[in-house]
Amino acid sequence: MTRHTSRFRPFLLGTALSAVAVLPAVAQDNTPVQDLPTVVLRTYAKNDKSDAHAGAADRANSIYIDEQDIKAAGLGDMKDLFAGQASVTVGGGIPIAQKVFVNGVDLLNLAVSVDGVTQNNRAFHHTTATTLDPELLKSVRVDPTVAPADAGAHALAGAVEFDTVDAGDLLAADRSFGAYGRLSYDTNGNTFTQSGAAYGRHAGFELLGYVKNAKGQDYDAGNGRRMRGTAADLQSFLLKGAYEKDGHRLELSGMRMIDDAMRPWRANFGALIGGRPTPLLRRYDTDRQSYSIRYEGTDNTGLWDPTVLIGFSENHIDVPQPFGSKGKSNTLNGKIENTFHFSETNALTAGVDFYAKTGRYSDPTSRLTEKSRNIGLYAQERLSVTDRIELSFGARADFQTFEGVNRQTRDQAGVSGNASVRYEVIDNLFLKAGYSNVFGGIVIEDNYTFSPRWTYAALRPARAQNVVGGIEWRHEGFFANAEVFRTDFDNARNGIKTDDFITQGFNLGGGWSWGNGAIKATYSNTEIEVNGKKTGGYEALDYGAPLGQVIAVEAQHSFVDYGVTIGGRLDMALDYSGSIGAEDATRKLKGYQVFNMFLQYEPVQFAGLELRLDAKNIFNADYADRGTYGGEYASVQQLKEPGRSFLFTVKKTF
Repeated sequence: MTRHTSRFRPFLLGTALSAVAVLPAVAQDNTPVQDLPTVVLRTYAKNDKSDAHAGAADRANSIYIDEQDIKAAGLGDMKDLFAGQASVTVGGGIPIAQKVFVNGVDLLNLAVSVDGVTQNNRAFHHTTATTLDPELLKSVRVDPTVAPADAGAHALAGAVEFDTVDAGDLLAADRSFGAYGRLSYDTNGNTFTQSGAAYGRHAGFELLGYVKNAKGQDYDAGNGRRMRGTAADLQSFLLKGAYEKDGHRLELSGMRMIDDAMRPWRANFGALIGGRPTPLLRRYDTDRQSYSIRYEGTDNTGLWDPTVLIGFSENHIDVPQPFGSKGKSNTLNGKIENTFHFSETNALTAGVDFYAKTGRYSDPTSRLTEKSRNIGLYAQERLSVTDRIELSFGARADFQTFEGVNRQTRDQAGVSGNASVRYEVIDNLFLKAGYSNVFGGIVIEDNYTFSPRWTYAALRPARAQNVVGGIEWRHEGFFANAEVFRTDFDNARNGIKTDDFITQGFNLGGGWSWGNGAIKATYSNTEIEVNGKKTGGYEALDYGAPLGQVIAVEAQHSFVDYGVTIGGRLDMALDYSGSIGAEDATRKLKGYQVFNMFLQYEPVQFAGLELRLDAKNIFNADYADRGTYGGEYASVQQLKEPGRSFLFTVKKTF
């Protein structure tokens, strides 16, 4: 392919993707109106039904992953979950290595929760600290850059909230019991996946059980090269129960993910060229668990709207070779809060929360531990000043005790504040802005880097300042938005010293929903500096990543009478040379274009049956996702994404 043809491919793919969505509509012009199939738009509407504060000013920049994207991601991983959002980048070809970046900032620097349970248990730096099975989820919300005070402690550059599915989300109103089973096969890696759930409710009680098993072989990259250590070997479980009556709900849940397999020596990239000779593969035994007990009022009115939560999450990352290493990180957290609904347009949420975090490394000769304890007091006010002006502002005070590997302790406290505004200038045209200044304390380090010689005198509590501003327009199915953002971190922890770093850039988005389909495009341009200098992925490790320009385009169209849904997605990144000149960073990050399509069929004569075919990386692009580590270094062999593959799925709901 010539250079000119290669540059022209993004335009061709974008045109093709638009045609996927538009051609059915054009075809209808030659069809009698009475013969048209019933078509229901099921795409790109905000999936905010689980968000009690949807529409508030602090949600003006929030990203809600819509129900169809969550449903489609149930066949995949975190990369599939955020695939349509250019500002949320997921690097790494295998789940245990998939690190997530929001506006260029590593998820480690955001407050992350699952059903209110604090996640982000710091792990071995060659693995991710947070990964989930998307099939468990009913809603996902990302608060990029600026987060409200009730998002929890450590919301330095925003927050991400995942909510798992309930029995009531899966049951029809007239049903008390249900179940489903799903089978899928991926041709690239010969991966078989089986999953299923059973759920029911009776006299206010609910119960749901879910299990998934995925096993396969190593996949091939776009160049035909076998990517060793990428075979699927994942088990996922969820058990969830609840009792609800007279405006009160008590819910218990537990989930677990196990990935125990031979992986690349450094799981987030293929090999280190010219480094210390090591075996190609070694075992990574990972086990992630999360449990919660939650009580809440369900009326959401008046001055009494309480939530009480106790949660526990834990990551085990064991790497037996060569030292018999074991890493364990966990968090016990809880909160008591109440929302005072002074009116329909004025609500104050106030409460107290805490966490107790532990990071531990052990091998046959050593056992090292860091601990962190925090108590926070917070309040967040959300109100409509006029019909056109929404305000949200809040503050929190955190009191932390940190204990190092030699039982050295540090006490520190800090105050955080945030403010957001959304102003409707004219009908359907909104201006929005937000600012936060957030205390982060001293975080627990990567437990695989612990040293008994560490002293902590040079550490200072982390603090971040965030600013975001933008414009949004929505009218009769059309939407467009643009925003600029900047995050300034001071005293981000790097072992026993600290760094300052900055991420900044802008995001664009637009789309059109025409009643029988929709198309959406997002664009993100992000840069990062560490200590005032351009940086590669190594210097930015655990802070963020050099991403440059990332683009995502999606289209989807549904014919309900025929039970057919078709769609496609284009994932792109442009060449990025912003890291060249940083230490050892000599290569530009290569751009790529990846085109995917799917066809889903739900036969009207077989209720509850779904058949789906996904064609992924149709043009067999040879690439590593922009968030994957190492592309700027000549000494790093990146972990590339799968080449062309076809995923066949059948699901039956009973």
